[in-house]
Amino acid sequence: MLSSPIVVLIPPSMQMTDEQFFEFCQVNRDLRIERNKLGEISIMPPTGSETGNRNFNIALQVGIWAEQDGTGICFDSSTGFKLSTGADRSPDVSWIKLERWNTLSSEQQQRFAPICPDFVIELRSASDNLQPLKEKMEEYMREPGIQLGWLIDRKNRRVYIYRPGQPEECLENPDKISGDDRILPGFVLNTSKVW
Repeated sequence: MLSSPIVVLIPPSMQMTDEQFFEFCQVNRDLRIERNKLGEISIMPPTGSETGNRNFNIALQVGIWAEQDGTGICFDSSTGFKLSTGADRSPDVSWIKLERWNTLSSEQQQRFAPICPDFVIELRSASDNLQPLKEKMEEYMREPGIQLGWLIDRKNRRVYIYRPGQPEECLENPDKISGDDRILPGFVLNTSKVW
């Protein structure tokens, strides 16, 4: 069973445009595909059932809060975003303020939106290496618009909290995680459904 991403290197003369990459992802829609700023394509294996269930519970909690709050919209792990670096990323769960989302054209919203979410969550599965996920979180933190990121490490029961321009914070086995009232007012993630 495949446990880590396959990285496909593309020669510079064969790099895909944004349109071609989007089409490539559409014809391979059963695969989870990302592209880094160097044009390297990563094909991620499907998650195991347990990780999929935990990710669903996280997305459900964020989604319920977002529906009640009404100031933004949520996205699942199959959503691609075009970052300012040129990378195309798909956080496990993400949320964007409506005022930012509504600045995009309808066409931009239907493709890999050229925007970094305000809030992203990455969930480490048992087979994931931690360092590449930390690097991905640091990449998000350099993006315009990002406010908060959580890297949830189920394996070690840790949550790494990222904020732009601040050092990484690590919580050991928290019962809950607050969404920070300036960014996600009133949101609290119950981690009993995650561990």
